[in-house]
Amino acid sequence: MPTGVSIRDVREHLFSAAERVLLRDGPNALTSRALTTEAGVAKGVLHRHFTDFDAFLAEFVMNRVQQMDSRAAALRDAVGSGTIVDNLTQTLTALFESVAVAVVALITFRDELRDRLRDTWPAGVPVLTEAATMIGDYLAAERDRGRLPAGAEVEIIGFTLIGAGHLLYADRKGGRPEVDAVRKMVTTVLGDAVR
Repeated sequence: MPTGVSIRDVREHLFSAAERVLLRDGPNALTSRALTTEAGVAKGVLHRHFTDFDAFLAEFVMNRVQQMDSRAAALRDAVGSGTIVDNLTQTLTALFESVAVAVVALITFRDELRDRLRDTWPAGVPVLTEAATMIGDYLAAERDRGRLPAGAEVEIIGFTLIGAGHLLYADRKGGRPEVDAVRKMVTTVLGDAVR
């Protein structure tokens, strides 16, 4: 980027560039050089706003976790409408077709990033844990409305759906799973709870 050109929100500009690199090239390709090249900024811009690259990555991950609030709101709004299977299929498809799978791989790939995230996120992988909680809360609301059995273990179902969904989407070289494959997985995990 030419000297003197102002970037309105430098952090979001860098976060968006990181997301593009992750989605296009994978976690191994996300380096400070690749990030600043993608963002069109000098390396000094990164270090002016973050103490180091791992500090940037930790804030990037937490920023993407916070963006899940809109997904959680949409899922809460779906309580009592449509089918539970369709609502979860749409949510899981949107989640895993976003940067979530690449963020998980990034966290797994970088020891220093995991250490930094432990300061603010003591257990689990931030994106997946937040998604499982979101789904568990949705299922609890559906259970409260009587659309799931009173004894449905919604927290366990939420974590199971996230784990199975991650496995469906984790193959970066293969194509994305069809919506019908996601729906079949959701139906299988929910089992008798929705029959």
